[in-house]
Amino acid sequence: MTASIIAFFNQSGGVGKTTLTMNIGYQLAILGKRVLLIDLDPQASLTTFMGLKPFELEQTVRDALVKEEALPIHEKIHNMDLVPSNIFLSESEMQLVTEFRREYRLKDALEPLKDLYDYILIDCPPSLGLLSVMSLVAATRLLIPIQTEYKAVEGTMFLLKTISDLVRKVNRDIQVLGSVPTMYDDRTVQGRSALQTINLIFEQLKVHKNFQKAQVYPSIPRRTDFANASAAHQPLAVFSPGNDALKPLTQIAKQLDETQ
Repeated sequence: MTASIIAFFNQSGGVGKTTLTMNIGYQLAILGKRVLLIDLDPQASLTTFMGLKPFELEQTVRDALVKEEALPIHEKIHNMDLVPSNIFLSESEMQLVTEFRREYRLKDALEPLKDLYDYILIDCPPSLGLLSVMSLVAATRLLIPIQTEYKAVEGTMFLLKTISDLVRKVNRDIQVLGSVPTMYDDRTVQGRSALQTINLIFEQLKVHKNFQKAQVYPSIPRRTDFANASAAHQPLAVFSPGNDALKPLTQIAKQLDETQ
């Protein structure tokens, strides 16, 4: 079976995108799936969370994008494989500015790997630059983490309009899976209101072709153990096996696999 390539994208930072990529990947691995994580963010948070030291790496995803080399894969980290990144990836947009078909570089690099994995998860940068466009060109599916706070939800309509425009221009076949509400606190009026708004927005978007099957996945609660697990270079399920945040993560992984 050809891999499902899922881009985790939000143009805003601080929404839990990298944490979600790592933990959903691990939950899929628990289900027995072959999972490859791609760190496409120059901040290299995913690379760091997985226990690698970005500045000590001889090869990163940048070598595949700029030099068209094979993707450097670090195998069997928490039952997942990883293509790492570091800050030098930020130079790639400038280096590729005059290159033909530059937005296809990631798609081309992933082509030899599509039959080796069940899932390839791309941690996109929080921007609308070339790296994000590369991700959307390469991906078959798109998942949008949205923080359940007023300011984050306020920008959601602009974000989704941007995504709709990008999808129409760069990859009309991509399936928008929907949103994962993050950092949810059901004790607050703001949290409950934000979640209600996210649900309403995605229900209205179903009239658009790429959003027809979009849904709002179970909310990820705000828990300090997410940060603690990342600092320990572990998925939450390894760091804190009894954490109640594992229930929605498990549900999301199963839902993604059921719609594969």
